[in-house]
Amino acid sequence: MLTALYVPANRPDRFAKAVAAGPDLVVFDLEDAVPVADKADARGWAVAWIAVHAQGPVEVRVNALGTPWIADDLAAISAVPAVRIRLPKVESAADVRAVLDKVPSARITALIESPLGLERAFEIATADPRVVAVALGEADLSSALGVDGPEGLAWARGRLVSASRAAGLGAPMMSVHPNVQDVDGLRRTSQEGRALGFVGRTAIHPRQLATIVEAFTPTPAQVTAAEELLAAVEKADVANGGVIVLPDGRMVDPAMIGRAREVQTLIQEIQARSR
Repeated sequence: MLTALYVPANRPDRFAKAVAAGPDLVVFDLEDAVPVADKADARGWAVAWIAVHAQGPVEVRVNALGTPWIADDLAAISAVPAVRIRLPKVESAADVRAVLDKVPSARITALIESPLGLERAFEIATADPRVVAVALGEADLSSALGVDGPEGLAWARGRLVSASRAAGLGAPMMSVHPNVQDVDGLRRTSQEGRALGFVGRTAIHPRQLATIVEAFTPTPAQVTAAEELLAAVEKADVANGGVIVLPDGRMVDPAMIGRAREVQTLIQEIQARSR
């Protein structure tokens, strides 16, 4: 999964457009994008639309635990089979379990938006098998940490990648780039995120999707190197262990084989989504 696209749940006129834009996941936002006066209507519109129209992966970002709206959010969502919930401001495994107690069929993307949540990232990621992803809420986290710009979040981003990998969830997706007009900034920060171990990114506008896919697509050189490495491994019959030396002198161990397989799988997914 390379792209997720937020759509404000109080804008039902945008629901079909968000799906048609072609993200891998559409996130119906009941939280930050929706004014208090619109919360109830937005909840009803989102759940009704998902129940009737959703054919691909969708997720609902509910309001945070402790807010006046979370109980109604979860009650409404419980009627949608196998829904994905994007749970904001998670600070503990208990937060995750509290939601799953109310909606047992749900799968959870846990948003980590505070220093305490970041310190407990692995605990949150392993709270329950129904946790399918963890992600950062970078605006709130930046404010809480007192950092400016993406450089100040490099450590936090690396911490999240490590927690996600250690929990067996694979590479996480990056948080949004908030400036829709800043295509160069979106591309640059996405490439920086890729170097840190992220795969894919959440978007706030359809026009960001193509740039995200481009930034996280392995380069032709990376694809070729992965293919050559895996071909050499297959020829040497050491796919399940052992070490070989390639013709150019590089020693190949199991860790390199695993990374090459990840590159191969990612490029196959990208090619499949463009068909």
